[in-house]
Amino acid sequence: MDKVTVGRRKAAVARAVVKAGTGVIIINGKDYKDFFPLTYLQNKVEAPLVISESTGRYDVSINVFGGGIKGQAEAIALSIARALIIDNPEKRPELKKAKLLRRDARKVERKKTGLRKARKQEQFSKR
Repeated sequence: MDKVTVGRRKAAVARAVVKAGTGVIIINGKDYKDFFPLTYLQNKVEAPLVISESTGRYDVSINVFGGGIKGQAEAIALSIARALIIDNPEKRPELKKAKLLRRDARKVERKKTGLRKARKQEQFSKR
């Protein structure tokens, strides 16, 4: 019954194990509310379960590394959504409509030589 899925966002990678249970969400050995003290990140992690109306039915154990807290939260949401689809394919349209099944491929652009940042240049001086 264990569903293991991977979610990625920016430099963050999350591996989620979803199984039938009471609704406990553990991230790297901590409760998700301790791991993400900010409410909007907690809501992002809960979003797939809330939208698919599975809030108290699954225990989720997550291992996440890399990136920042926002990228980690979005990677976790993707991995949970993918696991819910494996277990219950009828929930796919709801999760897809909420854009929780889309891998956001945007990453930080690398810095180029001779520039200050990826695209920012020194101010041009005509004389």
